[in-house]
Amino acid sequence: MPKHLVVIGAGVIGLELGSVWRRLGAQVTVVEFLDRICPGVDAEAGKTLQRSLSKQGISFKLSSKVTSATSSATGVQLSVEPAAGGTAELLEADYVLVSIGRRPYTEGLGLENVGLTTDKRGMLANKRHRTEAAGVWVIGDVTSGPMLAHKAEDEAMACVEQIAGKAGEVNYDLIPNVIYTRPELASVGKTEEQLKAEGRAYKVGKFPFTANSRAKINHETEGFAKVLADERTDEVLGVHLVGPSVSEMIGEFCVAMEFSASAEDIALTCHPHPTRSEALRQAAMNVEGMATQM
Repeated sequence: MPKHLVVIGAGVIGLELGSVWRRLGAQVTVVEFLDRICPGVDAEAGKTLQRSLSKQGISFKLSSKVTSATSSATGVQLSVEPAAGGTAELLEADYVLVSIGRRPYTEGLGLENVGLTTDKRGMLANKRHRTEAAGVWVIGDVTSGPMLAHKAEDEAMACVEQIAGKAGEVNYDLIPNVIYTRPELASVGKTEEQLKAEGRAYKVGKFPFTANSRAKINHETEGFAKVLADERTDEVLGVHLVGPSVSEMIGEFCVAMEFSASAEDIALTCHPHPTRSEALRQAAMNVEGMATQM
């Protein structure tokens, strides 16, 4: 059990493992080059998760970079500087976890023997899971898209269907993403930042778990449910959840969005009481300011 664990990288893996070790009693410091944790997730959801993890005792050094590390029999000494340049500070840790991303495992597989080449990151290109080599198909972490088991599983099914002469398809716009910290963060579809960059008009419905009866009973009230819907059509464009067991609830919106559901469709659907899932319905109702459990 380390007294002090330094995690380099505030992405999914770094936060998940840092959260585990903090709950086991270690002092945890997370160093991140960017000015926010979880790059790519909805900014509001990311800030809420960071606030919750900070309350649990995890320290964050954002906009920072590790320039050197010296290990010894007693631990590791790190030199940490501002990402933009500046005075370095020294961090002493028992262990350091480097979690700055993953790379595909394609080296040494003999791909060149069948005429396949990879890009600079070792990724294989694909066109509907086909490679440039006849009879060779590709799915999962060695090709484009998020490195997620359920994404690879979807690709595998679509790939096999195509091999069998059927029309296999993967909807890459609706691959859910989960960060298994405590509380959890789960999302699917567009973030607010993406919608703003696209210039798409949208509406927001939010509902806090502090107002959800099941969450209150279980003393798990941190976080919220957030629904983004098209301003004109009311179609659900993105959903972002921070809270207890949200990994188990995001699937409801994956199904709804696969059917191009509107926020009103969710708002009109009866949910069991008392459950955390009621927060999803209330967030959808709040797209029009109609939540009833506040």
